[in-house]
Order: sequence, then C-alpha cells, then structure tokens
Amino acid sequence: MLNSRAQLLLKTLVERYINEGQPIGSRTLSKFSGLDLSPASIRNVMADLEESGLIISPHTSSGRIPTSRGYRFFVDTLLTIKPLGAGEIHQLENKLHPDDPQRLAASASQLLSQLTQFAGVVMTPKRRSAAFRQLEFLTLSEKRILLIIVTAEGEVQNRIICTDKSYSSSELTQAANFFNQNYSGLTFTEVRAKIQTELKQLHHNMTHLMNAALEAGSEALSETQDNCVISGERNLLNVHDLSSDMASVRKLFDVFEQKTALLQLLDRSQQANGVQIFIGGESGLTPLDECSVVTAPYEVDGKIVGTVGVVGPTRMAYERVIPIVDITAKLLTSALSFQ
Repeated sequence: MLNSRAQLLLKTLVERYINEGQPIGSRTLSKFSGLDLSPASIRNVMADLEESGLIISPHTSSGRIPTSRGYRFFVDTLLTIKPLGAGEIHQLENKLHPDDPQRLAASASQLLSQLTQFAGVVMTPKRRSAAFRQLEFLTLSEKRILLIIVTAEGEVQNRIICTDKSYSSSELTQAANFFNQNYSGLTFTEVRAKIQTELKQLHHNMTHLMNAALEAGSEALSETQDNCVISGERNLLNVHDLSSDMASVRKLFDVFEQKTALLQLLDRSQQANGVQIFIGGESGLTPLDECSVVTAPYEVDGKIVGTVGVVGPTRMAYERVIPIVDITAKLLTSALSFQ
C-alpha cells in the first residue's frame, strides 16, 4: 500500500509521462504535484516506488517512467475518467445507425480509431446457426441469378447462381415463395433432406434452380466468418514508443493480420462486466508487451455477443480512451437492438 504522498507523486508522474513522453524528474514532480517537498524528499519517494516495481529509471536519464505495474496501479486506483463531450457522443450516435451487423462493426471500429488515433477493433457476433430467415432471387442476366439470403440473425449474404436456362420473374418469385413458406428457419442441410420429394409440387424445370440455390446457400452460410474488424492499424506507426522498434511493429502487425490470438483476447474480455484493460504483458501476447488493450462487451437481446476495443501504446490517455470504448459498446448494443 502506498501512502497518500506516494500515490500523488505516482499519479503526477504517470500523467506527465503520458503527456510529455519523456522521463519525469523530481523538479517536474515538485512543480505539478502541488506538494511542498524538497527535491531530496521526492527522490526518496521515487526510490521507494522504484523498489516496489511501479516506476523505472531508463539508463539514459535520471528521470523515471511508469512500468506496466505502475500503469496498472494508476488505472485501478488513481485514474480520474474524463467524460466525453456532447459533440463526441453525438458523432458516435450519428455514425452507428442500425444496419447489418458487419457494417455496424466496421463503423464502430473506424470511429474508435478516429477518436483515439490508435487501432480500433470490434469482435462481431458469431453466427448462431446456418439457418436462413428469407431468400430472394433476382435476374442479373439471361442465365445468371443473384441469390439473396437473410440469415436468422438478420445478416445478408449474396451469391451468384449460373443456370442452364433463363427464368422469368414469376418463376423466380414462385421459387422464393416456396422456400420461404416451407423452410424459413431451417438450415440448408435440413432443407436438402426435405425438398427432394416436395419438389414434385413445382414444375420440373425448376429443379435445377432449387438445387443450385441449396448449394450456393449452404456454401454461403458455412464459410468462415470474419469475426474481427480492425481499423487504423497504421496509426500505431505514428506512435514513437512503438515505431522505434520496427521488429516489434512487424510482430504487432502479424497479430492484426492473423487475428486468431487477438480474437482469443477479445473473447476473454467478454467475461468481464464493462470495460477491461490489458496492460503490457497482461494480454498474454508477446507482440502486445508494449501495448495496452482497452475493451468492453456489447449485447444483443440481453446476451453478450461481441467486444469493442482499442489497441494502443501503454502510454495512452486512459482517462479518455476508456469512456470512448465504454460508450461505443453501449451505442452498438443500442443499434443492434433495432435489427
């Protein structure tokens, strides 16, 4: 436990380091902390904080910088959150209109990146089933038909079907009505098991179209879904704390490109209530050792279905990033409730 004097000096050091990006010396701490202490007294407190593993003195300077442990103590105990301004909240609300989940996720990711100038990430809802709610056929050309599938979750998938003959608009409407009236809510595998005998209800020349729709629909809904949308990775190249080591930057971008490890981290964060912060090595991902990840879960129908977050340097303005992530998650929950 730190006494109030040590806490205030640590708080001042972290805040000044986040703001200035340079090791903080006793003179700066004396000026900004408001404490009436001699430089010697401040140095003694700094020595105690360093011994506790909360700060460290880089070999190139007599000043100190926070360690990951110091950031953790600061975030958990000393941080004062700054509420977002009405203009920023209004900007978020205007950009997150109800739409299909993938486009909403992309919008949320871009907004997180724009507002923080770091990387915005959104883990999208996993498809709960391969069932469809509705499908339609639209003629593209004489023997090319667009199959439009609306999933049980409201996601829209499009596939092009090439046929050996042309179909009239009324025939396409008849085929769509047949699917929607008889099989809505089923998977295409379940439909395939039922449809062979029931196709006799339709004219023989519709058989090819129906089978083609089954093949295309099954393929569309069984494909691997891109469950993570990332925006603004290049912003991190402008962060000196990260870009000064290009080998580490390349490893970081590998995490963004492959996504699997990042998805696992976002999946872990769904277990938390509200905002969760992974500082440095807490993420368990070595390329993120110099980064912090701020996340918050969002819901659909009262159930957590995904996560929004920001990936940036450990030297980030947590008091600003945390409310941005928190409000984005709440607004995404609200937008998805209108799906």
